Amino acid sequence: MRVMVGATSLRPGYGGPALSVSRLATALADAGVEVGLWAADGSAEDTPLLSPRAAVARLRGDPRGVIAAFAPDVVHDNGLWLAHHHRLAELALRIGAPRVVSPRGMLEPWAIGHKRWKKAAAWRLYQRRDLDQAAVLHATAAEEAANLRALGLKAPIRAVANGVDLPDLTRTAPSAANRTRTALFLGRIHPVKGLPMLVDAWALARPAGWRLVIAGPDEGGHRREVESAVAAHGLGDVVSFVGAVHGEAKARALRQADLLVAPSHSESFGMAVGEALAHATPVLTTTAAPWPMLEARGCGWRVVRNAEALAEALQRAAACDAPTLRRMGEAGRALVASDFAWARIVGEFAALYASLVRGAPLLAEAAA
Repeated sequence: MRVMVGATSLRPGYGGPALSVSRLATALADAGVEVGLWAADGSAEDTPLLSPRAAVARLRGDPRGVIAAFAPDVVHDNGLWLAHHHRLAELALRIGAPRVVSPRGMLEPWAIGHKRWKKAAAWRLYQRRDLDQAAVLHATAAEEAANLRALGLKAPIRAVANGVDLPDLTRTAPSAANRTRTALFLGRIHPVKGLPMLVDAWALARPAGWRLVIAGPDEGGHRREVESAVAAHGLGDVVSFVGAVHGEAKARALRQADLLVAPSHSESFGMAVGEALAHATPVLTTTAAPWPMLEARGCGWRVVRNAEALAEALQRAAACDAPTLRRMGEAGRALVASDFAWARIVGEFAALYASLVRGAPLLAEAAA
């Protein structure tokens, strides 16, 4: 079975989708699926997110030539709205290959409202039709699946989580009991991530003995807005920006953090949450992130999207001693191991692709 996995970009700065799509391709190849990976910006050729040892064909060129040469049995496209997504839809239909579409959060209510007028035009011209003609729409969580169903789309929907790598981990006890503890934000500096709200919350909570580190690439100049909020609240001595971190630098930041804070307005999955838990770091996020199990499993907090709720949760986290936070982190790592292991996730995808190739219908219950 030959599966072409398509994306807009596989560069680390593109965020969670670049990581999850690259890892999906690798995991599929490890499971014996013949995988070709293609990105509209050409980054499949040199992305550091794909191991040189991965048995994945790095595809390049225009979609028509790539599909003609690779001859996929299944096309799995990731993302929406751009011209190459429409082109892949046309080509998959032309060759009779079933198409799986992962919106990657781009049909979440907040995302639809962001730059709405551009998306409304694309929706009318081609996007809705392309989605209706897909063999299946893939959601990364039950919440995203529910939002897709609410749009009244015709294609069946299947929810399969992202896999999360479980790194080898050795955490050492802090050298000083009175050290400054670190809350880490990790992700794109973009309006969807809720950073101005987090800065407001930090100003309300002002947790003693804590600092906030914001790690991630600036997108569209949004960092200036966040920096202005930091300055307006007089938080320059406890809030710092360290730019994008990747690879070992990212792993080190996650290991050294006492808490990951993800104040998002919208997330279809939230890779930073999964990565933090895999590194045994507890998490504070919002109800916009599909992690309702955080509090039930004792590995974090999940609150409504406003500064007051975030501030209260920050105060609760700051009141926890180091052993308590470590126990929460260990619980989060156990959650990742049990619920987000790649072996199980890739098995679900491989079974889905195989059923599509066979032409087996997806039951409504299974697609929900």
